[in-house]
Amino acid sequence: MQNTQELEYVLGELTYELLISFNVPTKWHNQIKLLPQDTVFTQSEFNLLLDTYLSKLGVEHRTRVLEAAAIAFYHQQSEIPVVEFLVCDDAPQFKLITDNLALCWVHEARHYKKLSPFVGFYQQTLDKFLGKFWDYYRELVAYRDSPNPDTKQELKSKFWKLFGTETGYKQLDERKKLTAAKESELLLVLSHPELPLHNNPAELAARTMVQRRKISYATQTNEGTKAWDIFMSLVTTTRKLGISFFEYIRDRISLSCKIPELDTIIREKFSQSSNFII
Repeated sequence: MQNTQELEYVLGELTYELLISFNVPTKWHNQIKLLPQDTVFTQSEFNLLLDTYLSKLGVEHRTRVLEAAAIAFYHQQSEIPVVEFLVCDDAPQFKLITDNLALCWVHEARHYKKLSPFVGFYQQTLDKFLGKFWDYYRELVAYRDSPNPDTKQELKSKFWKLFGTETGYKQLDERKKLTAAKESELLLVLSHPELPLHNNPAELAARTMVQRRKISYATQTNEGTKAWDIFMSLVTTTRKLGISFFEYIRDRISLSCKIPELDTIIREKFSQSSNFII
């Protein structure tokens, strides 16, 4: 998301706010504050700084410091727009990168699909719950098309009724409590109807790269990897923009230049939509 060849880091006010959220002990905050502040470091420079002045910093806390400094740099840079919304699964590495985090409902449903009760009554209980889960999801889809305050409050109430009611099936009830704890992230769409309810397009884009790797057993050189990444990115980008990849390549090879630069098209579409990423 930094859009740089290697990560860059900075120590500042946001860095320390993140370190508190990451539960890094105060003693390390005090030592880090003795290092150069508001100075941009490359990855090698910052690692050298930590090796020299915080050599006793444990692996886990060092990782948290690196994450906090990298996120702080991302938010203070002005080369590219800072993403305000991130739509993703509930993996911990995505937290605190953006000011607002929205969770994918499809990923949340997968947690329930992993439950495999043997007792017939519990199987029926799970099936009944999943039916209500997807009914609620469809109500959220409808809300995105026609948002209004009354429906917003109704959906909030239904959320707690769905995930706050015990069924007697212990594993299901425990799973529902975990979902209820993510209310703000799962229901961010009620305040921002422009947000998607899932990140399947991003998942499918990543899956294409994995399939190609399985077929060809990866690349043999750095140049091959770079070329592969470039063309896979072009295929996915043109597809998302509604442009034929074949026509785009022919346009560039023939030097016709009838199709505008992709970054120009992206900026135009970006200016017409909200600032979020999935």
